[in-house]
Amino acid sequence: MVTLVEIDSPDDPRLADYRDLRDVELRKSLEAAEGLFLAEGEKVVRRATEAGFAPRSFLMAPRWLDGLADVLAASEAPCYVVSEALAEQVTGFHVHRGALASLARRPLPTVESVLSGARSILMLEDIVDHTNVGAIFRCAAGLGFDAVLLAPRCADPLYRRSIKVAMGTVFSVPWTRLPDWYDALPTLESAGFTTVALTLSADSTDIEEAVRGLDKVALVLGSEGHGLSEHWERAASRRAIIPMHAGIDSLNVAAATAVACYVTSRR
Repeated sequence: MVTLVEIDSPDDPRLADYRDLRDVELRKSLEAAEGLFLAEGEKVVRRATEAGFAPRSFLMAPRWLDGLADVLAASEAPCYVVSEALAEQVTGFHVHRGALASLARRPLPTVESVLSGARSILMLEDIVDHTNVGAIFRCAAGLGFDAVLLAPRCADPLYRRSIKVAMGTVFSVPWTRLPDWYDALPTLESAGFTTVALTLSADSTDIEEAVRGLDKVALVLGSEGHGLSEHWERAASRRAIIPMHAGIDSLNVAAATAVACYVTSRR
């Protein structure tokens, strides 16, 4: 059973996990060093605990206690009860969803275990915006993709903003980081996947044509600004494009992922 702890000072050291949540660089450093991540909002906190992540603590205003009563009852972690004004002082923003939880990270799984049984996966290269990463995970979950692989420089799927945009689907879609960026695509090919790069290359074909009839597919997506590196673009078995109109050449990477996942899921 959780222990409720009322706190009335923003400087209380027990609130360290929740401090300055808007400072991205500080949070990335702290969360990596401490092996933690934060979940925000009743639904996301619930999904994180249901996925087996161990809470370190909870932080919430009194009016949110009832909504998460069952989650709190199943945990031994302390729940810090604070006023909404104090929560805003500590975190740096208005916690309008009312509840936060600090949870322990788990070791990342191997690429082999993530790919086990998968037929449709996403490979992300250098997508650095946490909102885009979260939206892509939501696309993967909603459109039936089995796993996501991230290049080393991609944004953290367990950063608070990513989790929030993904609506907690980062806890249900298997994912890991690629240990080897250079040979990642040939490694996928050797595992039986056809790699299909979304790119404006001159030899790109319509995404529907590119994935038609394929068994195991890895859609390969690149960074927000420059797209895929030339190395990954050329290493892919196929290159694909989403046909556009009105002089527009491309979509935001998260929007493009949604379209490509939908088409690929219907192959």
